[in-house]
Amino acid sequence: MDALSSSFLSTFSTQKILYRTTPPPPPSSSPILNVRIEEKPQQTPTTKTTQPISTSTTPPPKTTSQTPSSIRSSSSSSNSLQSTKRKVEPSVPALVFNALDDIINTFIDPPIKPSVDPKHVLSQNFAPVLNELPPTECKVIQGSLPPSLNGAYIRNGPNPQFLPRGPYHLFDGDGMLHSLRISQGKASLCSRYVKTNKYTLEREAGFPLFPNVFSGFNGLTASAARGALSAARILTGQVDLSNGFGLANTSLVLFANRLLALGESDLPYSVKLSSNGDIETLGRYDFDGKLFMSMTAHPKIDSDTGEAFAFRYGPVPPFLTYFRFDKNGVKQPDVPIFSMTRPSFLHDFAITKKYAIFADIQIGMNPLEMIAGGSPVGSDPSKVSRIGVIPRYAKDESEMKWFDVPGFNIIHAINAWDEEDGNAIEMVAPNILSVEHTMERMELVHALVEKVRIDLNTGIVKR
Repeated sequence: MDALSSSFLSTFSTQKILYRTTPPPPPSSSPILNVRIEEKPQQTPTTKTTQPISTSTTPPPKTTSQTPSSIRSSSSSSNSLQSTKRKVEPSVPALVFNALDDIINTFIDPPIKPSVDPKHVLSQNFAPVLNELPPTECKVIQGSLPPSLNGAYIRNGPNPQFLPRGPYHLFDGDGMLHSLRISQGKASLCSRYVKTNKYTLEREAGFPLFPNVFSGFNGLTASAARGALSAARILTGQVDLSNGFGLANTSLVLFANRLLALGESDLPYSVKLSSNGDIETLGRYDFDGKLFMSMTAHPKIDSDTGEAFAFRYGPVPPFLTYFRFDKNGVKQPDVPIFSMTRPSFLHDFAITKKYAIFADIQIGMNPLEMIAGGSPVGSDPSKVSRIGVIPRYAKDESEMKWFDVPGFNIIHAINAWDEEDGNAIEMVAPNILSVEHTMERMELVHALVEKVRIDLNTGIVKR
């Protein structure tokens, strides 16, 4: 899914280049012109052409940039490691709760399944990066970089701040951004966590405070114990949920001259690439108070109009809400979709010139199952998958149309477009053929790219 997603922000095209050392001119600001989100294949071998000169984790200078009013920062969202690493003596309740957490991990958890076993999940290409890396000049090996190249490649992905003490799923990691910046014939590497509310609170405490959503509710007894422990931490003030608890670990998007780190369980986090190549977290961004709940990590931006289209989904009605932003980044009113009658795992969608397209798949959200000790996301083989099509400028769901497409289970869309003056749509996406293994046995998941054509007048579906 998005465990290896990355984004490209640049003024140059990607290609392999070997380069040699040149005298280091002072770095300049990198203009950001576009963003492309890519899905990288699992454990892709790479040819290293750059090596950091140093792996020092000395903190960067504190930023003095002003934060716009629409950014809601947590009390300690500064990018300075000095502020987030300060030593805080744990209180008596914290010591007690940590002891209880250890008891749950050691004695209450059932045998850990491979899908949530840290020894299995956090290995090889998915091994965690335990330290941030300040902007570090890359050692030149061979060749040279043309001086005209000026931009940055930034990757987002889950990376746990602390090594897990209990069950852990790949999607539970804190968001970390890795930036390779090229300017004036030089390259520098930087790795920074997105300073989310969760990251900051746990960094100050020195230990995990929030349960892992995808793996923390592992068995009925362990789920009840972790739920009670989380409630106790909230009641005693150790955990403040008012500033969100998302991970911002899924993707990046550039919209309305703002770079956002996204995760679908929270608001976006505004981040900034500084002139020296450092990555700063500015804070949660709520679009001038108009976005008060979560949004998808995969909004769609129309390069012709400058608009952005997005949605959110959840376990309570309305299970799907569609909305858009104008070219200036002003959020337009929500369009709740009540014709989606049960919670579905809606990770991505597609946009054409005339329509927004959603897939109601056999993978769904089941809060009751999570309470009983199961995964919050699971498959339902009795459900018939369907595709919903709504005009992209709809003000309500009255024109929403649903079409049954049995066995069509997509997590991401590749492309979609209109046919016959908007009377038909076509969509290309990888269909998961082993949907029952989606969360439990990732190594067994495989997909086949399909093209689906829907005649909006007759309802005929061709695949």
